[in-house]
Amino acid sequence: MIADFIQYDFLRYTFLTGILIGIIAPLLGTFIVVRRLSLIADSLSHVTLAGIAFGLMMEKLLLITFSPLYSGMAFSVIGSIGIEKLRSVYKNYQELAIPIILSTGVGLSVIFISVANGFNTDLFGYLFGSVSAVSQNDFLLIFSIFIIVVGIITIFYKELFTLSFDEEHATISGIHTKRIHLLFIVLTSLVIAASIRIVGVLLVSALMTLPVAAAMRISKGFKQMMLLSILFGEISVIIGIVSGYYLSIPPGGTIVMIAVTILLLSIGYKRSRKSTNEMREA
Repeated sequence: MIADFIQYDFLRYTFLTGILIGIIAPLLGTFIVVRRLSLIADSLSHVTLAGIAFGLMMEKLLLITFSPLYSGMAFSVIGSIGIEKLRSVYKNYQELAIPIILSTGVGLSVIFISVANGFNTDLFGYLFGSVSAVSQNDFLLIFSIFIIVVGIITIFYKELFTLSFDEEHATISGIHTKRIHLLFIVLTSLVIAASIRIVGVLLVSALMTLPVAAAMRISKGFKQMMLLSILFGEISVIIGIVSGYYLSIPPGGTIVMIAVTILLLSIGYKRSRKSTNEMREA
């Protein structure tokens, strides 16, 4: 793979993109899991699929050539704003916003795919990720998203941290909770859309939650959980891409299974530590 990595540009772009996604997906996923909003990733990923299907449909019917990643990203951002609007409509049942947007995304995907009479293997790559799908333009776009996400998380870390653990306290403290939450969910939509090239629509939420779930078992604080989540995410992405390349299968599946393995190991490690401590106390 090293020789191919040197020879082929798409492999370098895929690997570098995976490194970036391995950082920002668990980074945002930490806040998502703490706020118990894990299903938002699933919802927005299905809306992104609708955007990608729309882009592929336009390309097939109108012969308009552009990356469906852009239309997927636009749909994802619109979906994130829709979730926020619906949360304000159903104040006592805010969780309803997630299945409403998810169902809308699935419905639009079916319609766009049917109107275009199906697509070629491009759609399969978007569903499960692809080693050869990342172009230079895609990498530059994802790198820009990486800079934006890291910058905003750094600037608004205290606000996001307070909002994640105590929304009422955040409001009393003078934090514009609605604006911060809208900013956060828009960032989430961008990261989900960016991650699809590597992980795929159906598996992207796993990269945002599984490393965090593993880190929660062994971390002793929020920042440590965040760092461990990023570490586990990077391990999953790197091993997943390399193994997917050698096995000639979409990297999304291998990335997720590595993340699941890390999660199981963290659970086993926590249990073994607990058993050891109980034996010492006895």
